[in-house]
Amino acid sequence: MKNIFILIGFLIFSSASAQFDNINPGEVLSYRIHYGFLTAGNATLATTKTSYKGQPAFYVKGTGKTSGAAKAFFKVEDVYESYINENKEPLFYIRNVSEGSYRQHLQSTFNPANNTLVLVDKKNTDRPAKTVKVPNDVQDMMSCFYYLRSLPSESLRVGSVVRMNVWVDDELFPFQLKVVAAENLSTKFGKINCLKIIPSVMSGRVFKAKEGVTMWVSNDQNRVPILIKAELAVGSLKASIDGYTNVKYPLNFSK
Repeated sequence: MKNIFILIGFLIFSSASAQFDNINPGEVLSYRIHYGFLTAGNATLATTKTSYKGQPAFYVKGTGKTSGAAKAFFKVEDVYESYINENKEPLFYIRNVSEGSYRQHLQSTFNPANNTLVLVDKKNTDRPAKTVKVPNDVQDMMSCFYYLRSLPSESLRVGSVVRMNVWVDDELFPFQLKVVAAENLSTKFGKINCLKIIPSVMSGRVFKAKEGVTMWVSNDQNRVPILIKAELAVGSLKASIDGYTNVKYPLNFSK
């Protein structure tokens, strides 16, 4: 489930307290997750305008959980949270996951002024906090998605390559995204024109190959992820849009 948020969770307001011109506070996107032919679960991304330690912030929350037969075999309940400042920099990031017998609860506090973060393990409280030096363009697993959506149109067109450094759990990883085509995609809401994006991720951690993932985002000002397909080490995973509310611009689905 973690990997959906890397991508969804990856591949956005016009006042002093807002920083993304193309996303409304209160936007909610929901996805149905399939493992092969099975419906394995669902995921949701939600946004709110708030503050963090006295400064205006954009709060995003991602949740994911298994359902149906998948839940009986492997229960997943994941929560990801991020506070982002008006410069589109992460301030505070939380990963709190329960996946089968695996548990992890990490909190990362970013300090953009000196390019560091402080990592705290809330599950293993005997481990001391760790200060990590990070590049000045670092994003967390949630903020990178909204940063990507906020890029100008000329940065997200066929042939473009976007690079970013993403803090994943307790490590920093370089990611690259290539916009390879514009395609019409069929969904439960109808057909919609999308940008087809291939992220390059670390081989050996999750996906079979660096280009084992394909993502389609709406080819409009919203840049809403419509579909994600991932080839895993065993089987494949798909996340398809299942609902949306308070999207800033109309999504132009056609029958």
